[in-house]
Amino acid sequence: MRALARSLPGAAVAAVLRALAGPAHADAIDGDWCFGDGRTFAIEGRQIVTWGGTRMAGHYTRHAFTYVIPPREPDAGATVDIVLQNEYVVHLQVKPAAAGSAPGPLQVWRRCAPKTS
Repeated sequence: MRALARSLPGAAVAAVLRALAGPAHADAIDGDWCFGDGRTFAIEGRQIVTWGGTRMAGHYTRHAFTYVIPPREPDAGATVDIVLQNEYVVHLQVKPAAAGSAPGPLQVWRRCAPKTS
């Protein structure tokens, strides 16, 4: 790394070091997500707060999240699959619990704007 640093200008060295370090959580599904109709949900590790307001656990990987819609929420029993597309977009699809029912349309959700106080 020292040899690389000696052969590059300062700005280039800084760019290389930033690229090597990478973003801490920029490529993770964790965070607050918004849909055009006003619904939101939030993922933090295995926990989700659904757009119906229920806090619950689901199946989490760094780039995907799946959960079953809880009782007392619309479409209870359906499975929700969420897949991270990039830092700012997830695709979400609701799959009905009834066998043979077609899944809902693919929905494009975006990271919510940062909250201000």
